[in-house]
This record gives sequence, C-alpha cells and structure tokens, in this order.
Amino acid sequence: MSSSGNDSGGKPRHPGWTLTATMLASSLAFIDGSVTNVALAAIKQTFNGSSADLQWTINAYLLPLSALLLLGGAAGDHFGRRRIMIAGITLFAIASILCAVAPDLPVLLGGRAIQGIGAAMLMPNSLAILGNAFSGEARGRAIGTWAAAGAIAAAIGPPLGGWLVDAVGWWSIFAINLPVSAAAIIVALRFVEESAEGKQPLDWAGAALATLALGALTWALTLWSSGHDVFNLVAAGTGGGLLLLVGFLLVEHRRGSGAMMPLAMFGSKPFLGLTLLTFLLYGALGGMFVLLPYLLIVGGGYTPLQAGFSLLPFSIVIGTMSRLMGRLTERVGPRWPLTLGPIVTAIGFALMIRLDPHLGYWRGVAPGMVLVAFGMAGAVAPLTAAVLASVDERHTGTASGFNSAISRTGGLIATALSGAVIANQAADLLAAFHGAAAVGAGAAFISGLVAFLTLPGRNDADKR
Repeated sequence: MSSSGNDSGGKPRHPGWTLTATMLASSLAFIDGSVTNVALAAIKQTFNGSSADLQWTINAYLLPLSALLLLGGAAGDHFGRRRIMIAGITLFAIASILCAVAPDLPVLLGGRAIQGIGAAMLMPNSLAILGNAFSGEARGRAIGTWAAAGAIAAAIGPPLGGWLVDAVGWWSIFAINLPVSAAAIIVALRFVEESAEGKQPLDWAGAALATLALGALTWALTLWSSGHDVFNLVAAGTGGGLLLLVGFLLVEHRRGSGAMMPLAMFGSKPFLGLTLLTFLLYGALGGMFVLLPYLLIVGGGYTPLQAGFSLLPFSIVIGTMSRLMGRLTERVGPRWPLTLGPIVTAIGFALMIRLDPHLGYWRGVAPGMVLVAFGMAGAVAPLTAAVLASVDERHTGTASGFNSAISRTGGLIATALSGAVIANQAADLLAAFHGAAAVGAGAAFISGLVAFLTLPGRNDADKR
C-alpha cells in the first residue's frame, strides 16, 4: 500500500465519498466470495453437474484472484489506481451479467473467471486509494472502516444468497452485483482523486507463470479429489504445475526488486512463518465455507436460506472481536494471539468431527463453528499487523498483497481437494465431512505451532 500523499496535503477533498467508493468496490469481491457457496447445490441441479464442476464454480473465481492480485496492485501504481479500480468494477459487472444469464456450465465458469480478474484489479487498488488519500490516524480509521465494511458484506452474503436462491433462483446472486457496481463507478468517477506513481514495467511473465502454475496444480488436485481414475493426467498436471512454479521463481529472482513477488521478503523468518500459517489456516477455513453449506443442504435438508443464516454467527464474532484483538496485539505482540487463535480454531474443527445437522443447529452445528469463529477472530487482526512488521518498510505493500493472495490460494487448494467430500452421496456425506474436519483441525493446529516457532516474542520484537 502506497504511503504517498495527494495534492491536498494528505486530506482528500471528499473523504467520506472516497471511503464510500472503496467500500462499495471491495464489497463486490467480499460478497461474491461468500454468496456462491450456498448456491452450489442449486447450480448442480440446474446443470446436472459433477463434484468437479462444483469445485470449479468456486475455483474459477479464486484462481485468477489469487494469481493476479499482486499484478492488479502494480497495475494501479503504473496506470492510476482509480482508473484500474473502475476498470475492475466494470469487468466484474460484465462478468456478473454473463454468470446470471449463463445457459450452460462452461459459460458460467468463464464468467466466474472474469469476475476473479475484475476482483484482482479492484481489491488492491481500493485499499491503495485509501492509503494515498488519508494519512496518520485518519488512515488507520479509514482502513478500519473499510475492513469492517468487508466483514459486514461477507456476513450479509450467505443469508442474502440463500434467500435469493429460494425466492428467485441461483442466477439472482450475480444480478445483485449490478446496482452495487453502478453506485461504485458513479461515486468513484465523481469524487475519487486519481493517484499514480508510474513505476517499473509490470511483471507480465511472472503473472502468467503464476496463473498457469496454480491452474495446473488446481486442475490436477480437482481430478484426484473427484475420484477419477486418471493417474497419468494427475501426475502430468502436478508435474507441469511444479515446473511452472519453478519457472515463476526463476523469473522473480531475475527481476529482483521489480518482481511482483520480490524474493528478498523471504529472507525474513517471521515472514516465511506467516506465509505458511496463512496458507494452512485460510485453507482450512476456505474448505469449511465450501463444505458446510453443502452438507447442510444436501445431507441435512436445510434450505439455502437456512444454510446461509447458519454461517452468520461466524461473521458476527469476527466483526465484534477483531478490533479488540487488534488493541491486544499492540500490547502483547502478535506471537501469542497467532499461536492461541489457530489452536482454538483447531479445537473448533475437532468439534466438527462430531457435527450432525440432524441434531438441530444449536446442538449439532453451532458449537464447532462458533469456536472456529473465536479462534479466527484472535488471528485476523494480529496477522495483518505481523505481516507488515515482518519485512522492510519498502516491502510492506507487496507483503500485505502477497499475504492476501496466499490466503486465497489456501482456499483455492482446499476447494480443489473438497471433491473428496462432495463426490459422496448423501448417506456417506457426513462421514466424509468429518474426515475433512479432522484435516482442518490438523492444519489449524500446525499453523499455530508455526507462529510459536517463527515469530519473535514481545521483548525480542522491541529489541529489533
């Protein structure tokens, strides 16, 4: 995130409208990241899709978002942040129309992929606009409000999507993006000031290799988890993905400080640990958000609306606890919150090993989910602070963007593996979900252990 000021000495001419435009823009990505999960069963029924098809409904969006997030931020620095944000919103809106009117699954998946590209353009630049428009304490308040709006949008997504699927049809979850997109574009054009730095050329080679590598690995894992007996294809996809990943690292090494992912960041032990923590923790969380609504609808007889409301306590806990944990982290440092938060999350996943939707929501579903929410609330705010503190100041913006990309990559890989659960019939679905919950518990516990072993204590951080 840029720290440069603007022409008004760090004060935007229209601070409230600037904040409104960025919140409207980012809410598109936050809502779409959560609303689609409650529509998977309805989409499967409409198109008679397989478990792999359902996985790609999520991953077609996550793949370009994960791979292109850093490039989207760099494009804003190069061409103008307002310009790229508006272009991303426009692309997202066009793709939403394509998804809503999709006559078949390939068109839907194409629309989802274009949505992911649009989100990769609008998300980093909405935050960078705030960083450029505000300074000092005002910047902190603006970013806090922006983050709170994202949490509210994510909370609204599942119940709103469930209601729309029940009342109108799954296509309507994409139509709701259109008025939000129109409002964001109008406000941005009218009130948001342009900011651009025109830095080094964009890392197109790195972006292409990252996208192809993630695509090949995701495709191979999706084939494997869906139960298809295609060992040669899985091996070829995995091998090709790993080779492309090596090529990406070589390109980034050659570009040095001009890379979309400067390798110098990984000279920091805390940053390495935080990267692994983020991948494991958000991978476990992403898997839960895909599988739990599907289990409740297909295996528990919930309506999409009921499944959407079942996730609401998670967002409420995150929204109310995150600011408290942010203040606590300022006093004690991030090591203990990022150790204990994931461990509490792991205990919540362990409770889900006995989850049973037939016992009723509060008895059979809520205990594990609420505990996962409290654990994640203990980790979200400290993770952001720890990432920014783990690298040199010149890399803070890139490190923040990279950490966000890693969190989505974790969800991408988890969704690719979720076919091992989704492929089961209703009678076996619950047992398969319990196995996935056990894997999630292990991943969350390891992420807490990684934080304890790699992050400095409060006294050590003060010495640095």
